[in-house]
Amino acid sequence: MNINTFRAFRSLNYRLFFAGQSVSLMGTWMQRTAVYWVIYVQTNSAFILGLSVFASQFPSFLFSLLGGAIADRYNRFNVLLFTQIASMIQAIIMTLIVFFTDYSVVELIVLSVILGIINAFDVPARQSLMHVMVSQKEDVGNAIALNSSMVNLARLIGPAVAGLILESFGAGICFMINAFSFVAVIASLLLLKLPAYIPQAHTQKVLSDLKDGLRYLKATPSLGVLVLLLALMSLLVLPYTTLFPIIAKETLAGDATIYGYLNSFVGIGALSGALLLASLKTSNNLRKLLILATVLLGFGLVCFALSHTLTFAFFFCTVAGFGMMLQTTIINTLLQTTSSSEMRGRVISYFAMAFFGTQPIGALLIGTISHYFGAAETLLFEGCIALFIIALFSRYLWKSAQGVKPS
Repeated sequence: MNINTFRAFRSLNYRLFFAGQSVSLMGTWMQRTAVYWVIYVQTNSAFILGLSVFASQFPSFLFSLLGGAIADRYNRFNVLLFTQIASMIQAIIMTLIVFFTDYSVVELIVLSVILGIINAFDVPARQSLMHVMVSQKEDVGNAIALNSSMVNLARLIGPAVAGLILESFGAGICFMINAFSFVAVIASLLLLKLPAYIPQAHTQKVLSDLKDGLRYLKATPSLGVLVLLLALMSLLVLPYTTLFPIIAKETLAGDATIYGYLNSFVGIGALSGALLLASLKTSNNLRKLLILATVLLGFGLVCFALSHTLTFAFFFCTVAGFGMMLQTTIINTLLQTTSSSEMRGRVISYFAMAFFGTQPIGALLIGTISHYFGAAETLLFEGCIALFIIALFSRYLWKSAQGVKPS
């Protein structure tokens, strides 16, 4: 790290946003870890586990494009404030159900679906609002990288704490902590001093806005290729964490604590990758770094699949997390910094659809494959697929990085 690593903190708005989101995201990761663990323990089914991930994230696939259009049409701050309040209500309901009812897996999955719908509107608004949170536009890329660092610091701490709480106190405490954590982010949003929102005249319907976003990506292949690459990775590779409860319990003969640690070591790698990006002085070589990141992700998964001791499993989890975060953050940065301002919300909605939307389909697929062939074998397959995908895209990315128009 160097003096450039935290340059986005020069903006008070971004410091407030960062602080509030840091607290909230730790609660979010605690809830997510607890939900998946409880579902697997109650059902002992890899398929149901994959189905639960599908149910929680597939709404992002269905509604993220609408969320992007809403972010471009209306005040993004108001949209973000609404989604954070709605997320807090969801966490409160989940807490009450776990504490005071004889709940089943069905209730957890239904509430996860509701949260997925909220996130479809939250992500485009939150990501595209980053541009007005920093006072100097050259700090936008750094703000995005620091935002990824925040997400992965939460991913590092949240699951580890959740694992300990699950063993000692149960899932209800994890859900309650998450509900309280939204107070921090809502308070930070209310303290922001953003430029006055200037409503834009809209002469066409939302559906036309969505079509314009797709046409824009087709007319800008340097952006469209990135979305396609991310969609393939999210479908076939990134749902690897779906298998962590099975790996922890069966392959590594562990418990909820080991499951939490697996997620946390992924978080260590991801945090390291995000901090590396934040420290870069220039973004000229991001496409080349994207190739390396995807190779590291595939390599880490292959080695993790072949690991049968905690030491090696934790190490290669870290490598995979490092590659995964470099990959997704680079794509996010390139999309945000090279797209036009009037299309940014819709471009981010395609990013959200590719990243969050296809993962639930992949989780369902990966859960089904694991049910028949085993978790370790499925992880090995995912690592090989990652290497194959980047082999297909590397020529285009390399030429684009050198300023050569790909043929």
